[in-house]
Amino acid sequence: MTPGGASGAPGVVVVTGVSRHLGAHVAARLATDPRIERVIGVDPPAAGAEFTDLLDRVERVRVDAGSLGGLLADLSVDAVVHLALVSAPDRQHGGRAAMKEQNVIGTMQLLAACQRAPRLRKVVVRSSTAAYGVSFRDPAVFTEETEPREVPRGGFGRDILDIEGYVRGFRRRRPDVTATVLRFAPFIGSTADTTLTRYFRAPVVPTVLGRDPRLQFLHIDDALEVLHRSIVADHPGTYNVAGPGVLSLSQAIRRAGRIEAPVLEPGLSGAVSLARTLGYGRLGLDQVDLFVHGRVVDTSRLIQEYGFTPRTTAAAFDDFLRAHQRGAVLTRDRLAATEQAILAGIRQVRAAAREQS
Repeated sequence: MTPGGASGAPGVVVVTGVSRHLGAHVAARLATDPRIERVIGVDPPAAGAEFTDLLDRVERVRVDAGSLGGLLADLSVDAVVHLALVSAPDRQHGGRAAMKEQNVIGTMQLLAACQRAPRLRKVVVRSSTAAYGVSFRDPAVFTEETEPREVPRGGFGRDILDIEGYVRGFRRRRPDVTATVLRFAPFIGSTADTTLTRYFRAPVVPTVLGRDPRLQFLHIDDALEVLHRSIVADHPGTYNVAGPGVLSLSQAIRRAGRIEAPVLEPGLSGAVSLARTLGYGRLGLDQVDLFVHGRVVDTSRLIQEYGFTPRTTAAAFDDFLRAHQRGAVLTRDRLAATEQAILAGIRQVRAAAREQS
């Protein structure tokens, strides 16, 4: 048996970002696992207390990132799960500068603290499929070995590249520690609340004229399952985590019963920048580029290594829709009826044309 909990599971686990949905639910789930002795949730002093009831079995510590080194050593931490990432700038909380400070500088300071923690044997880091960037020369499907053709325009994509660079450096300095990087596709599901889910909840959905990108989603519950398995067992390496299959953007909008509003790409980028400047919404260039190019990743490494297959992209999106159907402009029944009416009209026109000829 290895040090820590039973069956090789770590005894003491630190989870960062527990004031956010993903971190809170991961920490709460770990706290109910009898193989794990102690779960400590870490957040900066100014973090909110939204998930206090959920975290009743989690020890919460509020500390600046620069003070983590002593904390990890004093608590004899076996594993660290780093989830304290911001995926879109929030003007009310410092905008892009604060986002980069938390994502890039925060990760750098955390990994420096991990390097000095003698008992540590596992680090799990949240990443994103945004690591692949966006380019007209991109392959149809990305594997974990695919290098980005161009640096992403959006801040989150650039942050992800920096974060993964720090993890590679950490692996060289601490080869004795199992380091797992999880490149998550965009989260979705009945409980997910992200810039992307808010986009699909809008009555009128702006899209890029002439583009219908292929998209993959990941159900938030499947993300929790993969994170949990990453902690209680050893899975070194980098993994794409996404639901099998794809949806085109037009299919997703149609399923959601929303109205598509195509605009030129510069117009959408400009509108996004203006809205962000004025403090409306958090859709960024990362999402705009996704709506131009799309992104599909290969998940065979995850399925083989973890013995787990997330629910399909379509199933994850449908679960999201079941919780948000009230805002639909067009229901599925109305869409089907409209399609049948259009097809009937086309058949009538063709029949009339044949009679005249």
